[in-house]
Amino acid sequence: MNRVIPSRALMMFAVAVAAVAAPAFDSLARPKRQPAYEAPPPPPPPEPAGAVGLPDRLLADAAAYEAYLQRVTTLSPGFTSGASVAEALRTSAAYEPRALVRGAVAYAAVAALEDADFVNQVRSAGTSPRNRRLMVGYILANPAYVFLFRGSEAAAGLAKEALGGAGLRLYAAGKTIKQSAYDVQHQTWSKEEVADRGGRLAAVEASSESSIAPADDHMDALRRAASGVAPLAIAAPPAQPPYTPLVARALQLAAIAALGEAGDGAYDELTSLTSDEGAANCLHVAKLNLYQCLAVSKPNYEDIFCIGQHIMSDTGSCLAKNAGVAMPLAVNPAPMSLPAPSRPGVRRTRRAQG
Repeated sequence: MNRVIPSRALMMFAVAVAAVAAPAFDSLARPKRQPAYEAPPPPPPPEPAGAVGLPDRLLADAAAYEAYLQRVTTLSPGFTSGASVAEALRTSAAYEPRALVRGAVAYAAVAALEDADFVNQVRSAGTSPRNRRLMVGYILANPAYVFLFRGSEAAAGLAKEALGGAGLRLYAAGKTIKQSAYDVQHQTWSKEEVADRGGRLAAVEASSESSIAPADDHMDALRRAASGVAPLAIAAPPAQPPYTPLVARALQLAAIAALGEAGDGAYDELTSLTSDEGAANCLHVAKLNLYQCLAVSKPNYEDIFCIGQHIMSDTGSCLAKNAGVAMPLAVNPAPMSLPAPSRPGVRRTRRAQG
């Protein structure tokens, strides 16, 4: 016989079942609570680079180069005695070729730092100490790297002018001095034999083995120029590639200075950028020609010729050519009633060269 469950009991059973199942259905209906977590910290702000500038020792090299060029380029052709010729010889011959190249590159780097766009572009790429050190490694390893930055052509133009423009001015001044060797021959003192010929040659050779005379009075201006406070008075159009090694090295040095990575402690590392075999060899040959010229020179006017040709014009030509600057065509001096400077065995050749 079938038993009928009373409706009251059935309802109570249903309520009990619903009470048990409710939490399960409730958990299915609600989204699960996400576990709590902390957001990652924001990236650190860029660490600014140090001040733009070069080591004091490199600025000293640049100062010596600048002072030497000013001193020699402004030599007066108005010689009045053998003593005045001897003083000009002593002043103009006193440089060691590699020291002059080192100062030239450092000075050209200061000139390149005049271009604010180049400096800002390089600095904006060096956002952390690690990044800047990597960039220094790239710059030292590959000179082409610095020419990837905007403003590099303008900076190269300034460096080229600091080297080549100065070289052309020295070359032209040398031509003027050399011409005076012809012009003074109507003066009796010019035909007198040079005093202590052997001693003056030995003194010139000795002065060529030491660095250029320091120029502390030029240091402050160059330091201010390198830092962008008071740029040098150099103007030039942008220079297009290809660039000579001398110009490229100046840009490499300027880029490291722009990064603030050219402090005094970096001097030894940076000296690899201040040498150039092509320029140094050219200056070395100019010195050898000077020694040969002085060895056979007897009257004072022939020493003037040696100064104008082998110290000034030859040195200026080395700087200009190694900066990629075209040299002017040589022009022979106008005919004169007086004989040209002469030396045994080379007098005709010297006159033919003008």
